[in-house]
Amino acid sequence: MKIVFMGTPEFAVPCLNEIIDKHEVLAVVTQPDRPKGRGKKLSAPPVKEKALFHDIIVLQPLKVRDEKFIEEMKVLNPDYIVVVAFGQILPKELLDIPKFGCINVHASLLPQYRGAAPINWCIINGESITGVTTMYMNEGLDTGDMILKSEILIEDKTADQLHDELSAEGAKLLDETLNLIEMGRAPREKQIDSQSSYAPIMNKNLGNINWQKSAESIRNLIRGVIPWPSAYTTYKGEKFKVWKAEVQLKIDNDTPGKIIEVNNQGVFVCTGDGILVIKEVQFLNSRRMTVDAYLRGHEIEEGAILGE
Repeated sequence: MKIVFMGTPEFAVPCLNEIIDKHEVLAVVTQPDRPKGRGKKLSAPPVKEKALFHDIIVLQPLKVRDEKFIEEMKVLNPDYIVVVAFGQILPKELLDIPKFGCINVHASLLPQYRGAAPINWCIINGESITGVTTMYMNEGLDTGDMILKSEILIEDKTADQLHDELSAEGAKLLDETLNLIEMGRAPREKQIDSQSSYAPIMNKNLGNINWQKSAESIRNLIRGVIPWPSAYTTYKGEKFKVWKAEVQLKIDNDTPGKIIEVNNQGVFVCTGDGILVIKEVQFLNSRRMTVDAYLRGHEIEEGAILGE
């Protein structure tokens, strides 16, 4: 197969690795280099770095609707375009270029969690199972006919842990999908739109803990926004991040956000339903550490209200 691969972040790299040795990769299309870090130095996307390592042509259009880019793709004349976490919606003119269509790897069990951040939102919403889906692309947002699915248990995983597992599973599923396509045996199943849900792009404010919610809901949020934007609250007006917490199913009718106990096991906080035990924190200009380690040099007062 002659393939053009379109992808940008680390999530897409295993899929690119999977097809490099088994197919002819005509080119890799990725997002432009972006400023990164405190120095705002231009940084190449992980997919670009991998492509250059293998001496593959790299294209970085600002917009895939650009006529010049469309013409470049027509000249390449791929059998397939494989898209994994690319970051732009492909127009019909581009979707129509490959001889046999465009294949996408999406990190959810479609039609659930269409959109930009399925890994995060499935954890935030308290799902127990997620997975990866391969599909034929159309002009909609993750609405194309499905090919294969693979399920993964979420359990107590954080978003970064689930990201790595789904990324590896996606590469395996892509390989199986392409093999079935070559043999003419790939299934095709339409999505039921009425069963769909949406996973919108995240923003920095998403991690702001609302103590009126249940302890379980807050714990899901904490797990779902690691490593970015990360969960946070305030203690006496000072913002700090919460990296790890556990739920204590103790009934308490005290004020949500109130610290009712502090010891080397954690900070026990009332919520709208249950007690949340904060286990790992990170205050401003400090490193991430356990509450036990933090208390060796700092004090956290019982009775204080978090988030005020």
